[in-house]
Amino acid sequence: MNSTKGEIHIRRLEPHDDRSGFRSGNIELDRFFQRYAGQNQFRHHIGTTYVAFQGDCIIGFVTVSSGEMVAEDLPKALRGRLPAYPLPILRVARLAVDERFQGHGVGRLLLRAMLELALEMRDRAGCTGVVVDAKSDAVDFYSGLGFKVIEVVSGMLGDRPEPVVMFLPIRGIEAAMVERG
Repeated sequence: MNSTKGEIHIRRLEPHDDRSGFRSGNIELDRFFQRYAGQNQFRHHIGTTYVAFQGDCIIGFVTVSSGEMVAEDLPKALRGRLPAYPLPILRVARLAVDERFQGHGVGRLLLRAMLELALEMRDRAGCTGVVVDAKSDAVDFYSGLGFKVIEVVSGMLGDRPEPVVMFLPIRGIEAAMVERG
């Protein structure tokens, strides 16, 4: 997948990409990107990271994986006529933008590329929507893009603050893409 906006290019992480200088201001996200994103993608095959480049500098990243959820986890308004068995989703596990580029639309550009990926998944293998594990300070960002908070079983992360799980159904993605062209 290649997305371009001006001089910003988005593509899959490659083994030779230098991640050492990336700083988002969130030490957990930086540590994941620098130490584990490559392992998860190239060795364990449990997630794929996409990077936003400007010139030869990584300015943002998003890590996604396929997943499933059951319709009962969704609010009634989003559930519709979805069947009771596990439903395929695209999960946005992590998204971060380098401090020097925050507030310039890089996060939105990365997320838009993942929404396009969800539409591609829908056509190739099935996808009912995108689930994001939002940090508490990112809930407003995702809400502004149409994601709705969903309740899930909590207490699985121990001492760490739990993410807010949010969902955007595939029909919402389709509508957003048509509106924005």
